[in-house]
Amino acid sequence: MSDEIAGVFLLFGALFLFLAGLSLLRLPDLFTRLSASTKAVAFGAGLVFVAVAIFFQDVATDARAIAGILFFAITAPIAGTVIGRSARRTGVPIWPGTLIDGEDPKPPEPAAEAAEEQTQSSTAQTD
Repeated sequence: MSDEIAGVFLLFGALFLFLAGLSLLRLPDLFTRLSASTKAVAFGAGLVFVAVAIFFQDVATDARAIAGILFFAITAPIAGTVIGRSARRTGVPIWPGTLIDGEDPKPPEPAAEAAEEQTQSSTAQTD
């Protein structure tokens, strides 16, 4: 019974690792690739470690599996953040469809701003 459970964990772990590799090929820029791959690799490797721990059922193997899970859970997000920050600071281009927190999706056009200011100033003069 434990062999089947370990097989299911291994299958799902391999699926997530495959999706991480696929995201490197299909996503448009470094930042989306980095986000998808670090999450999928950390989760996929964690599932593989769980499968190994279930299959071998040994205290030493369980301790190594837990250590591996903790290592991936701690280092993958930190590495992704550091790589993303350094890429942003060095000017790596962002895909045009990317939304950045705190920024408007489309900046207003200068002509529209000027027309709005004229409308506001004319209504202020009539009051």
